[in-house]
Amino acid sequence: MLAIVLFWSVLVIGETGIKPILGAVGQGTLAATAGFVEGDQIISVNDKLTPTWTEAMGVIIASALDGDQEIKVAVKNFDDQQNVRLLKIAESDTQNPEVLYEHLGFKPWSPKLKPVIGKVLPDSAALAAGLQKGDLIVSADGTVMNDWMQWVDTVKIHPDVTINLIIERDGVQLPLTITPKRVQSGEKTEGKIGAAVHVPEDLIKSVSVEYSLSPLKAIPVAFETTWYYASATLKMMGKMLIGKASVKNLSGPISIAEYAGQSAEMGFVPFLKFMALVSVSLGVLNLLPVPVLDGGHLLFFAVEAIKGSPVSDKIQAFFQQVGIALLMSLMALAMVLDVQRLFH
Repeated sequence: MLAIVLFWSVLVIGETGIKPILGAVGQGTLAATAGFVEGDQIISVNDKLTPTWTEAMGVIIASALDGDQEIKVAVKNFDDQQNVRLLKIAESDTQNPEVLYEHLGFKPWSPKLKPVIGKVLPDSAALAAGLQKGDLIVSADGTVMNDWMQWVDTVKIHPDVTINLIIERDGVQLPLTITPKRVQSGEKTEGKIGAAVHVPEDLIKSVSVEYSLSPLKAIPVAFETTWYYASATLKMMGKMLIGKASVKNLSGPISIAEYAGQSAEMGFVPFLKFMALVSVSLGVLNLLPVPVLDGGHLLFFAVEAIKGSPVSDKIQAFFQQVGIALLMSLMALAMVLDVQRLFH
């Protein structure tokens, strides 16, 4: 019930996101095989409207993890011509959401931006090097930086390696040195400096979209969204149980706290959405037919209705101990995975 209220609140308040317009599509990816091209804007996935990039990617990945081997994606190009692309998903692609996203090959469209610093994060390599908001990266190790993505690619291949920069600040060119921090990204190691690009305000408005519903229209959509995520969660649990999905998909209290902090930094609506997803996951978990959970009590009531007499206290106590052992094992596994993520 809480998840429905939270999803309803998100729909009524509305959220702002970027339009689901595709950037360059990598060769050999599922997107390329399906015929997606740069500039395609996703309208709907399996007939579900997806007004933002986050919504579109969330529905595609959830549908794939849900077992859909063919996902129908309606798109339009810059000339407003509409087409339908069919994503073919193999079972091997659905073992891990991160691997699946990489295989899909979707990247948001972004225009070429000048390599101008828009924000410097605290405790970052950029701050330590003395970079400031508004600095233009002119060159790196003697190579002229024509756009921001060229600069990002340069940083990625230089983890813990000093880069000699020429920057322009207030019309004056200055030399600087920066050493990108080494970070783990999936199975790869790459450099990060902790800085964001400056994006012109008019460009932000052109690729942004606001989506909201009236209080009445939001009610059925909130129910539908809750059911959608609940069924996807249940199916993912089933896949993990039979070995068709990795247990690395589990998140423990450390990961949940990190995601909560990240969503709170993004704003009130993203935090509400995160809380709704957590509520769905806890609700599904609580209804599993495991003793000590509500689902376990319902199972005992069902057995009692079938056999015509209550389950004995001795049997109930035994299965409750089994249920506690299962839950403790699950919590321990989630904690171990959380700790592993911290060190990787």
